Amino acid sequence: MSSKDEVILHASCVAYDGRAVLIRGKAGAGKSTLALELMGYGAVLVGDDRVCLRNARDGLRAAPAPNIAGLIEARGMGLLQARHCPDARVTCVVDLDQVETERFPPVRSVDLLGQSVTLFWRVDGPHFAPALLQFLKSGRQTPK
Repeated sequence: MSSKDEVILHASCVAYDGRAVLIRGKAGAGKSTLALELMGYGAVLVGDDRVCLRNARDGLRAAPAPNIAGLIEARGMGLLQARHCPDARVTCVVDLDQVETERFPPVRSVDLLGQSVTLFWRVDGPHFAPALLQFLKSGRQTPK
């Protein structure tokens, strides 16, 4: 694969039923924390700290970096072992460096490896992780 078809990102990623959310942000932004919270609700780890992205026929795919597969950092506890999936289709991206202030935000997307992926900004509230999981399960209603 060419570099246009594959990249390693500093990000975390979890999936539910093969549909993944890629979590990105600056160091200390809470990527692993959000991933752990989603895992607590039933998501499965794809990768933490470094995630391999590649183009595939069915869209953008995420996989863990080989040397850290099945490991996730929990501040104050160290590296934890976790059940993980080796590959999942990226359904959305969360940018923890941007804060959502709109009750009904506009539909956003981000381009990764030439593919458009739904983009969410961080929501400061206890419903954020469950809402992300619900998005992975069923998507969202498109505004009319």
